[in-house]
Amino acid sequence: MKFTLSWLKEHLETESSLDEIVETLTDLGLEVEGVEDPTARLGAFTIGKVMQAEKHPDADKLKVCQVQTDAGETQIICGAPNAREGITVVIAKPGVYVPGIDTTIGVGKIRGIESFGMMCSEREMELSEEHDGIIELPSGEVGQRFVDWLAEHDPAKVDPVVEIAITPNRPDALGVRGIARDLAARGLGTLKPQEIAPVAGSFASPIGVSIDGDAAEDCPLFCGRVIRGVKNGPSPQWLQDKLRAIGLRPISALVDITNFFTFDQNRPLHVFDADKVSGDLRVHRAQGGETLQALDERTYTLEPGMLIISDAKSAESIAGIMGGEESGCTGETVNVFLESAYWNPVRIALTGRALKINSDARYRFERGVDPAFTPVGLEAATRMILDLCGGEASEVVTAGSVPETDRAYRLDTDRVVSLVGMEISAEQQRETLSKLGFSLEGDMAHVPSWRPDVMGEADLVEEVARMASLTKLEGKPLPRITAGIPAPVMTPMQLRERAARRTTAALGYNECVTYSFIDQAAAALFGGGTEATMLANPISQDLSHMRPSLLPGLLQAAARNQARGLSDMALFEVGATFHGGEPEEQATVVTGVLVGRTGPKDVHGASRPVDLFDAKADCEAVLAAIGAPAKAQILRGGEGWWHPGRHGRVCLGPKKTLAVFGEIHPKVLQALDVKGPAVGFTIWPSEIPMPRKAGATRAALALNDLQAVERDFAFVVDSDVEALTLVNAAAGADKALVEEVRVFDEFIGGSLGEGKKSLAITVRLQPSDATLKEADIEAVSAKIVEKVTKATGGILRS
Repeated sequence: MKFTLSWLKEHLETESSLDEIVETLTDLGLEVEGVEDPTARLGAFTIGKVMQAEKHPDADKLKVCQVQTDAGETQIICGAPNAREGITVVIAKPGVYVPGIDTTIGVGKIRGIESFGMMCSEREMELSEEHDGIIELPSGEVGQRFVDWLAEHDPAKVDPVVEIAITPNRPDALGVRGIARDLAARGLGTLKPQEIAPVAGSFASPIGVSIDGDAAEDCPLFCGRVIRGVKNGPSPQWLQDKLRAIGLRPISALVDITNFFTFDQNRPLHVFDADKVSGDLRVHRAQGGETLQALDERTYTLEPGMLIISDAKSAESIAGIMGGEESGCTGETVNVFLESAYWNPVRIALTGRALKINSDARYRFERGVDPAFTPVGLEAATRMILDLCGGEASEVVTAGSVPETDRAYRLDTDRVVSLVGMEISAEQQRETLSKLGFSLEGDMAHVPSWRPDVMGEADLVEEVARMASLTKLEGKPLPRITAGIPAPVMTPMQLRERAARRTTAALGYNECVTYSFIDQAAAALFGGGTEATMLANPISQDLSHMRPSLLPGLLQAAARNQARGLSDMALFEVGATFHGGEPEEQATVVTGVLVGRTGPKDVHGASRPVDLFDAKADCEAVLAAIGAPAKAQILRGGEGWWHPGRHGRVCLGPKKTLAVFGEIHPKVLQALDVKGPAVGFTIWPSEIPMPRKAGATRAALALNDLQAVERDFAFVVDSDVEALTLVNAAAGADKALVEEVRVFDEFIGGSLGEGKKSLAITVRLQPSDATLKEADIEAVSAKIVEKVTKATGGILRS
């Protein structure tokens, strides 16, 4: 957003300097990106007078001029057709930089005759595009600075230009008046009153307006009027100077007026050539396939649902974004229809993005203009057209009404301290909001129609603090707690996530942060990709669905690394997965992936392909770090993206799954272009039961001074018997004595015969009351054999 200092002062009565205004704007959140001050650019140019001008002896179009300057009379060679004796000119002496030609003037020879400077044109000084000859000043003293002469006789040409960055939440600052309102509320002056009197229509508008029913949601108000008998010549010099200063090219009076209101009041308008409009104007949704040649000379094909303005024959404008060339105004235009409307910001953004049109109107409408100013802006623009172009205005025609924007929030003057930490009196808070346009009734603050960003009580506090200046916020130490133990800062679940993250990183994994959005095909591989997790407005086609698992993001990251020559990876992520759009359909998980081969640290310097036992070991290490019970079971029955015979679920009972580990299914690896082997694990920290008692102290240390005893057993069982069944049976033989059961050997073949296998286990017995005697050990061993035989049908191997 650009504006000039004099333009700002048309709305703000102030004595503040440019530096004060620039510093204050940044402090108010309207960050100044640049200041272009012509006085700094033109400060070295001075005024001179041509005392004598003679034809160059060796060039027909050059003249040798003797010019009186502040340093005395000097010789300058000039090729301008208007160089002659007696004129007052602008001099660039040797050493002066001329911005229009990007050159520093030096002493030179032209056709054998020396020249000591340059007499300048307006384009060479970047004052305008005029380059037919050098500047002829009607007055001025020799040696006077040219910028001082301009400041007195043509101040618009030395008007500083300020450019500010506008955040999406401040559409009101896209107009000069909105910027002036902020500065006035800060105390840098007084906002000048703005009274816009309606223009009485002298005849009925021959062009009517209407809004189709299904378009009313996106266009609640459309109004306009016919102005006949206008003269659409060049706009006056003051208006052209304003537009040029902010980088706009003056086109014609009618177009320049609409551009003026776009930047002055944040009120985009459009002017139709009324003689080119057939019948009435109608706002409606496009059916799809309609074409329109716009004012940028490009032809656009409209998609279904886009808003357009049509006459009786065809589409005439892309609503709120750009008008059509067919009904555009030219130098021959004598009758116009001036349109002012309010458009739904979301609809404008969607249409502009789909058509790839960037216009000043779209930029403002998609951020939000003042709906209440829609009819007022029409009246103000009508008055300016009548003043600058002449003509006669019709009565206003209107379809729809100003949308309701009134909303009020409670002003709690004590919340400034609790939310921001600043001490601001209640009187000052109320005064600040009043200057910003808020209407105060008791403790309720009514939000002005031009502030769509204010949506709650906290926003009122923000406005007060912003105007008071957050630079005045002083750091204060937190109160010291003198007694007791402070409450924990992190929740138990946050502590688990931190422990999981640290443990996984310590195991050698590299942490990743992948997108929460993935493509539909990848999501479908992991049980997602449904309509429940589809984004309504995705960033791109490849980020269309919420991720059902962290595995696709990690595997895609592995594929990208493999494509760049890195084949061995250990990646993990802690993040959210989604199975729907509601908060309860979201879960935080820990996922790790191993791809390729293990490092040389693993088997005395040797490496090997990763397997599911690597994932199992790492999964169990993370589970232990976050407090999972040690006696969890490992069951089958994982989801389809795991290898059916090479994975396991870590469970507390058949229905409560704490984690899954194993090898990724080859079809999944192929679909994601990952070169295997690849194994991984996924842990659900929220599924792990919390400790029954939470205390600040650790549990008592349990030591046993009695000798533990280990006994080995080997059982011959059917080949389809799972080792877990045998382990559970042995552990249940005597729960008081059996501390641990682990499998240490499996043997198949030999004398066992077809369909049989031998499973060997170690049972650790830990007494608590008295040292075990041989009879006690034999009794427990018999129970173990009995339990295993009953559970598996196996026999003790001899």
